Amino acid sequence: MDKYILPFIVGTLLGFVARIILLRTDFRQYPTYPTGRIIHLSFGFIAAFIGAVAVPSIMESDWAAVTFLGLAATQFREVRKMERETLEKIDSMELVKRGVGFIEGMAQGFEGRNYVVMFSALIATLFSVYNIWFGIIIGLILVLFVRTRIKGKLLMEMADISEGDIRFEGPNLFVSDIHIKNVGLEESRKVIMERAVGAIITPENENSVVTLSHLGQRQAMLHHLANVLGSYLDSGEPDLIPLSKRNMDDGRVALFFLPKEKDFKQIKEVLKHVPILDSAIRLPRQSDKGKGSS
Repeated sequence: MDKYILPFIVGTLLGFVARIILLRTDFRQYPTYPTGRIIHLSFGFIAAFIGAVAVPSIMESDWAAVTFLGLAATQFREVRKMERETLEKIDSMELVKRGVGFIEGMAQGFEGRNYVVMFSALIATLFSVYNIWFGIIIGLILVLFVRTRIKGKLLMEMADISEGDIRFEGPNLFVSDIHIKNVGLEESRKVIMERAVGAIITPENENSVVTLSHLGQRQAMLHHLANVLGSYLDSGEPDLIPLSKRNMDDGRVALFFLPKEKDFKQIKEVLKHVPILDSAIRLPRQSDKGKGSS
């Protein structure tokens, strides 16, 4: 087994480096620093260890060890459960909530990254057994691939973003031509006209129309705006709560929001980088393939 020690070390280290690259504490402030990062880095190291040790076990026909490793790998499903529960508790205290779809997407992301780390460590170790330098090169290529390719879609890839006019028709609030809600208090209407900003999200195709109609995706947009730009909002102010509404004829989505600073350039930049949730993605165009045969 001595001949596997160096390949095992190389695979474990490269897998762990991949997890470090995938771990980012961004404007959402999650995972928290340093506690949350320590937890996820620890899981990442375990995943890299499992992936690296699987190769010597298979080559030595130690199937009992492989079975144990398979059972250990299934425990990473607990990562998703842990993250979901944590984020749900945090979300209950947010003024502008993430929403169920966003929380589930984040939880799946943390679980999936551990599998990516495990696979990277396994491949690096496998090639290192035959040639240590070749294994290192393959491992570095995998790390580079993880850094550049393991990314989801962004809102700017499937929709155009433009500013919408905030206006009232009596007590009815509109963003451009899309009705948002009824605001009864004159004082609230005055605050909205002074501070509110509207955005119109125009989908590029049929797939985008269905994806952007997802309530979780629309809530994710509002949450990103609140996190980055702040929100002129407090508890017990229902008239000022950010909302999204959809034009059911053409699929455009209107966002109503009260940021700390009324600067649409900043708002547009934030919206462009809102991630598209996995649970929101729909591909209705794929159904066209079956229409001809029917």
